[in-house]
Amino acid sequence: MKKIALAAAFAAAGTSAMAGSYAKDDVVMEPVVVVEETEQQSSSAGILIPLLLLALVAAAVAAD
Repeated sequence: MKKIALAAAFAAAGTSAMAGSYAKDDVVMEPVVVVEETEQQSSSAGILIPLLLLALVAAAVAAD
């Protein structure tokens, strides 16, 4: 029973020791280039909110 426990301890220590090895990796990761695209706003986007506010004011005046 002691041999099985000792073997399990060595196996666990061996796997964790190899997990973060200092060996040189052949895989070189290139940096990710993030390009943010700007959206083109139409000319009607700037007038949409004022028109909605005007409609709300007109509805409030008509309700009184």
